[in-house]
Amino acid sequence: MGETCVPLNPQRVIALRLVDNVIALGIKPVGATFVETGIDSLLPQTTQIANIGTRSQPDLESILRLKPDLILGLDWDAPAYKQLSQIAPTVLVASGDDLDWKRWFKIYAEALGRTQEADKIMTTYTWRIADLRKQLGNRLSTTQVSVVSFWADAARIYLKQSFSGQIINDVGLARPTAQNQQKVNENLSLELIPQMDGDVMFLMADRSASKLAEFTNHPLWSQLKVVQQRRVYEVDGEAWVSQWTTVAANRVFDDLYKYLIDEWK
Repeated sequence: MGETCVPLNPQRVIALRLVDNVIALGIKPVGATFVETGIDSLLPQTTQIANIGTRSQPDLESILRLKPDLILGLDWDAPAYKQLSQIAPTVLVASGDDLDWKRWFKIYAEALGRTQEADKIMTTYTWRIADLRKQLGNRLSTTQVSVVSFWADAARIYLKQSFSGQIINDVGLARPTAQNQQKVNENLSLELIPQMDGDVMFLMADRSASKLAEFTNHPLWSQLKVVQQRRVYEVDGEAWVSQWTTVAANRVFDDLYKYLIDEWK
């Protein structure tokens, strides 16, 4: 959004998004956005962080009362930039067409003066990739990973540009042909259920969603190879598609280890 003069050691940080990145870098924000279930975070140590509204609608009055010295977000928060920058120095990271979550993390670290901490975290990320590749062995290039969700109003496949899709791509795992696209996701209708198939499926579902029953009760679902081989594993949608943080990346890695290494027989 231009140039911003940020404090050398910010003490009162507001996270409009990606709050877990701030915490991972060793800083506890004074305020962050919330979702229905609480703070917009995968971490437990967030009880003392103030509610500043939702990602889509931050509460400017709440932010002002917290007297921040730095506000962090993405350019998706640009409509409020003028008002936010009048409260405190505001850095909105360009999301970019490639949705490069690792670059977002790097710029957060630069704004917070925590680049060394960020380097250590990304070194661990690189190590986990190498270790998982080694443990997968010959299965690395032959295992097609499908990522599917069922929400209240949509059944969806997640493609290479999604958050988990980028991690799967970094590891070097294959994707089914229908999911091997440089896009984030696609909605599917019942007749396209075969596009969900793979050697392993990671599934996210809103348990109240009728879409889940509608699809899994359809005859095409039971014909999927991955269903017949019982390699459908339910994972956390917040970690796999919603958070875009280093904390979420480690949750995805944990699932890949659990289901592709520990439980693969």
